[in-house]
Amino acid sequence: MRVSICAVGRLRAGPEKTLIDDYLTRFDRTGRPLGLGPAKLVEVEDRRGGGMAAEAELLRRAVPSGALVCVLDERGKVLSSPDFADRLAGWRDAGRQDLALVIGGADGIDPSLRAEAGFALSFGAMVWPHMLVRVMLTEQLYRAATILAGGPYHRV
Repeated sequence: MRVSICAVGRLRAGPEKTLIDDYLTRFDRTGRPLGLGPAKLVEVEDRRGGGMAAEAELLRRAVPSGALVCVLDERGKVLSSPDFADRLAGWRDAGRQDLALVIGGADGIDPSLRAEAGFALSFGAMVWPHMLVRVMLTEQLYRAATILAGGPYHRV
């Protein structure tokens, strides 16, 4: 199952980008034998200042055709890392070819896009900067792959 992280904003060189690149590489290496990956980051940017509605349209265009859309939103479902791994495996086992994990901009995700999503995932009631959410999400993807592979990275 291919994974696209569709996110508003451009990530510049720096510690966040370094971490994201590292976790995506680890996810691809660990996930491929499990039928997970590759994973890629697709960035969109609303240069005209159209707000959440304009960002939603750009995000819709970034999502691969037929992909399951999972939005990251504080109103979404909070999952443990093993539950997230099980959810990924379930989507893969159900025959999903593509998963799009969607991260909104500073104001969040437009309600219309949120309503269209097949799943909403939350990293808790707190609101996180969207650049940090990318790091947290890529780490959780890698962690999920190691859980499914039976590796020692995740400890309980």
